[in-house]
Amino acid sequence: MTGFGDFGLLAAAGLGVGVIVGLTGVGGGSIMTPLLITLFGVPASIAVGTDLACAAVTKTAGTLAHRAAHNIKSRVVMLLAFGSVPAAIATLAIVALAQLAPHELNRLIRESVGIALLLSIAMLLLRSKIKRWGTRSESLCALRRHRPVLTVLVGCLIGIAVALTSLGAGAIGAACLALLYPELEPAEIAGSDIAHAVPLTAVAAAGHAWLGTVDFGLLLALLAGGIPGIVLGSIGSRRVPVRVLRMMLVATLTLAGVKLLA
Repeated sequence: MTGFGDFGLLAAAGLGVGVIVGLTGVGGGSIMTPLLITLFGVPASIAVGTDLACAAVTKTAGTLAHRAAHNIKSRVVMLLAFGSVPAAIATLAIVALAQLAPHELNRLIRESVGIALLLSIAMLLLRSKIKRWGTRSESLCALRRHRPVLTVLVGCLIGIAVALTSLGAGAIGAACLALLYPELEPAEIAGSDIAHAVPLTAVAAAGHAWLGTVDFGLLLALLAGGIPGIVLGSIGSRRVPVRVLRMMLVATLTLAGVKLLA
């Protein structure tokens, strides 16, 4: 028992989410955090902090699998991290300095998760259209001359979102990479997205541990399923069609987002 439910059930949830993340590069925080809040009754701040700690470990395993498959673009990962890691540290420092009461912190994070979740859903729904628009847009083509700076800025936005919600490194990050780097294959976007999430989630999780919002019993249960899940998904990322899976994700996440903001 973890205090929030059956160990086996939580491990099964971790396994399912891990497979989805490995296959698509998205869905980790977008699924796990709302799932912990709405189904298992975990306070929003604990759900975010624990999910970030889980993601730091599982996405390390996913990165190793994607690196073996040559799916990671190291320069893109480095540029994203230059923006995201400092932004996450600054965001958590501001939250700590605000000295919010537990119920105020929980409300802030719960509402932030709901907003970020709905934005992630929009990115999932519009991903193909955004990519087509990105390849045709002359103004965007001109902006790509400044891709290094834009990639760092995108990283900053992702860092803020991830620190507050544990969401953003997946669907939002993948959509931005598709716009800035249309030459990348889907598996390369997924692999680079997962690799970038490792330092970001590690730093954010450390910050949440400092704030006291990581439950280590819950973390152990999620890791028991999440590590094998993300490895299996990463190995199959070039073999499994993910369009149907993505649409199922959208329907589930929409319900979770509405419930969080209700």
